[in-house]
Order: sequence, then structure tokens, then C-alpha cells
Amino acid sequence: MLPAKNLPAENPRISPWLIRTEAEKPLSYQLLTSNVRELAPAVDALHKLQADAIDLNMGCPAPAVGKLGAGFRLMEQPDTARSIVAEARHRTTLPLTVKIRLGAELDEAKLKSFCTMLQDEGIDMLSVHARLKNESFARKPRWEWIAKVKEWMRVPVIVNGGIFTVQDAENCLHVSGADGLMLGRGAVIKPWLFADIARDIYGSSLARSAVSLPAMYCKFVDLLSEFFPPERRLGRLKEFTHYFAKNYKFGHRLAMRVQSSPTVDAVRDRAALFFERNRENS
Repeated sequence: MLPAKNLPAENPRISPWLIRTEAEKPLSYQLLTSNVRELAPAVDALHKLQADAIDLNMGCPAPAVGKLGAGFRLMEQPDTARSIVAEARHRTTLPLTVKIRLGAELDEAKLKSFCTMLQDEGIDMLSVHARLKNESFARKPRWEWIAKVKEWMRVPVIVNGGIFTVQDAENCLHVSGADGLMLGRGAVIKPWLFADIARDIYGSSLARSAVSLPAMYCKFVDLLSEFFPPERRLGRLKEFTHYFAKNYKFGHRLAMRVQSSPTVDAVRDRAALFFERNRENS
């Protein structure tokens, strides 16, 4: 998520949120805002960045985001949401998409009204996280509700939530009837999941090399050092490790050791020791 208020001041040459590689194309940038006046300069900045699409976040349930009136709060303020989408649509001819959740509670009429409003204001695609606002990740996603959304919409509908394996992806598409998939935590745990789904479900000829978990982890640390400022590296590494460690039977030990590490170098040393002791899973 890119806060629309801060985006125009970001330097794309050094900002870890804006740096992109040649391989990252097409690339959509997700904006977070509750203020329609922030859209014009933010969209202009994205045009200068040669964005391929623009997404508006109306689904994040985080309390800090809610206090700003953004994310999921916009689903509770449909008039504000409408004005934001209308302004974004006015400011760009790029594909315009929106990310939402199912709602605060299961209310079919309310959800339909919000989704069709977004469509009427000109969005090109809708992504839906198949959980309610306060439902934890432990709760099984309600993929069947995406099938309802599909019935209401003329634009493509993308399903998000609970996709960690190719089998999950197949089941999700079967139940939801969605036009595509959005991966979240599953892709952080297993970054190669994109390639597996593309090959096994969509018939892509894309081949991936054998996965070495230690090598992948070390590569991530190297990329952090290359693209992130020193003060942001350790926190981001701890966050990533929380998910990546789930690839190991006793991954909680890796996560705990990294969480207590005072420096990135300490993380490297502790991770190397863990990988050495868990070769059978690497």
C-alpha cells in the first residue's frame, strides 16, 4: 500500500516502495487514501512512474489504517468511496481496480450495493478478500461468497484469501468461479507458488529451478541490503521470517531466533545455524 498523501514526495530512485526491476511488468500500484484531494497528485506521480494500473485499497482492516478513514473504513462510508473512485477514474485512463473484503458482517444487499457502485463509477476489475473485517486468518475463507459477487459484476472478479498450494488455488477457483487469483501470505511463504499455479492451472510453460530454502532466504537478505535503508532492514526481515519459517517443521525456532536478533548480521548467523541443523527440510 502506498499512502497517497506521501507518494508525491517519494524519490523513485531510492524509495524501497517505488524501486522496480525490469521484470516487474505489468505493475499495478495500490493507493491508500480517504481524502479525494490527495488523488490528483498521487495519480500524477504514478503516471510519471509509468504505472500499468492503479489499485485502490478499500479492504485493509488494520486499526491504524481505519483511524485514517482509509482501507475497510471506506466500505462503511460508500459516499466517500464513490467520490474517491470517481476522482481516480477522472484522473487516469489506466486500468483502475479496487480491493475490498466481504464486509463487517454477512449482508448480501449491502455488499452488492457497494460492488455495483464501484462498477458504475468505472472500475475495470474488483479483488475481494473472502473474509469479514474482523475474521482472523485462521478462519476459513468464504470463497462461495465470491460466486455471488461474480453474478453481480460485469468486470473481472479476483479472489483473495486462503491460497497456499496449487490444490488450494484449484479448489478456490472451482468454488468461487472467480476470473483470477490474488496471493498474499501464501506467496510470502512460498514465492515459487506463482510459477506452480501458472504451470499447473493455466498451462504456462514457465519453468522454475529447484527450490533451495537457505539460498532463497539469503537472497532475500541480500535484496534488503540492496534496496532498503539500514533502519528498515531488520524489521522487514523479522516480518518476512515469520512467514518463511512455516516451510520448516520446526520453523518456529527460526522465527523466534530471528525475532530476538539485534542486527541483520546476527540474523544471518542464526539462520545459517538453523539451516545447518535442518538440512533435511532445505
